[in-house]
Amino acid sequence: MKPNPNNVNLATAIDLSKLSDATVRDQLREAVGGKLTNTHFVAPQIISSMLRLSDCTVMFLAALISAFRYPGFESRVDTMVFLSMAVFAATVLPIMLGAFSLYRLESLLMPAKVMFRILVAWAMLFAVLVAGLFLFKEATNVSRLWLVTWAFAGFAIFLTYRFFVAAILRHLNLNGQFNRRAVIVGGGEPASKVIANLQSHEETGISLVGYFDDRDDHRSLAEAHGVHNLGSIDDLIDFSRATRIDCIIITLPVTAEDRLLQILNRLWVLPVDIRLSAYGQKIRYRPRAYSYIGNLPCLDMFDRPLGEWGPLLKATMDKVFASLGIIAFSPILAAVALAVKLDSKGPILFKQKRFGFNNELIQIYKFRSMRIDAADIDASKLVTKSDPRVTRVGRFIRRTSLDELPQFFNVLKGDLSLVGPRPHATKAKAADSLYENVVDGYFARHKVKPGITGWAQINGWRGETDTAEKIERRVEHDLYYIENWSLALDLYIMARTPLALLNTNNAY
Repeated sequence: MKPNPNNVNLATAIDLSKLSDATVRDQLREAVGGKLTNTHFVAPQIISSMLRLSDCTVMFLAALISAFRYPGFESRVDTMVFLSMAVFAATVLPIMLGAFSLYRLESLLMPAKVMFRILVAWAMLFAVLVAGLFLFKEATNVSRLWLVTWAFAGFAIFLTYRFFVAAILRHLNLNGQFNRRAVIVGGGEPASKVIANLQSHEETGISLVGYFDDRDDHRSLAEAHGVHNLGSIDDLIDFSRATRIDCIIITLPVTAEDRLLQILNRLWVLPVDIRLSAYGQKIRYRPRAYSYIGNLPCLDMFDRPLGEWGPLLKATMDKVFASLGIIAFSPILAAVALAVKLDSKGPILFKQKRFGFNNELIQIYKFRSMRIDAADIDASKLVTKSDPRVTRVGRFIRRTSLDELPQFFNVLKGDLSLVGPRPHATKAKAADSLYENVVDGYFARHKVKPGITGWAQINGWRGETDTAEKIERRVEHDLYYIENWSLALDLYIMARTPLALLNTNNAY
């Protein structure tokens, strides 16, 4: 069996003899987590799409450079013919390269290994150009020497550019940024077979981190094919909160329905892809029912929210609109800051820890609306109507949500999105119980970044959450947003937000 270099198990680099006095499994889990930097996963499809656009640009520039460097170009080459050829070449080149699988990640990382295929694609493109010149009877309007110069000089420019891009991509991929980090759930022979299958395939796009198994040590091995047992499923939840995990592969048989439901009930709140391995299963489904990791057949249980392009598109929109919002609302920001300062002693801004993406603690900015001596950092007591802790200016800015405006800066920092589930304070309660104790699956709302506004807010579920029903309806709307996200939905929510703010019934 030839192991896939992209499937390197990061735990194998750890010297167990140097670990401290805690249990080996705890130490191993901590050591593995420490070696996994929390870089964001970038889907190879995004890289290849960007490279296609970049290749178009380089091809067009190569045509321009060859034209400017060729003596007497203007007198020997018709300008319209040249522009037509340059645009055609820039458009068709990515198609040619794609036909030779030159946008796959391994081809982008190692251009020396695919140089011959690049040369063949390039030669075919220029063969099509020459054929087009004769077909449209434009050969007399183009210098053959210039065309040869463009072909050879352009290839040199393109190849140099591809090697430069490869060096950048290899540097970015040092921490596996273009590979999905995966863990196995389950042990014994099924898990061992799945691990062996993944390691035998060269193009899985997966880096195996370890596996987790609830069974005792007598039935679950410490490692399988160099992949270490990192603990129980409860340990997996904590582990995925502490470091980046992109995919969970469950190796239990589909016939173990009750056990599968128990596991999925615990794992679905995580912002990851959850796949059920169908490798070796006796039950067979239609081919369309399966997705594949390498050649490992899987059944899709849950998908990571927003898909592959969603996070990039959403982050871009957030940065653009937040910057425009700060500029547009700068007079109001200044006026509210002055009013808060003149109304009562204390800082202008109130900073509070709240739950963010994947249960990370983030610090939220708001204009201070309460007396400094009555500040409730953890929000253990909800603000109620005519609450004496709220200042005069505070009542107005809370009712109109002007106290939320500094959160545009949270969006620029990357802690918040413009649209998403509202971030809740760590000790917030409904009916005298913490939110997570009131609503099953409460933490599933943290599968995406929290937002300044959201689907729940524009549907009337903003403000005080003093009853179980209010927080249940809010979470219900948050989960609907996550499952049905689109840029159009975000724009719709932002457009509806000013109208929703007119409803101040629950805003105190």
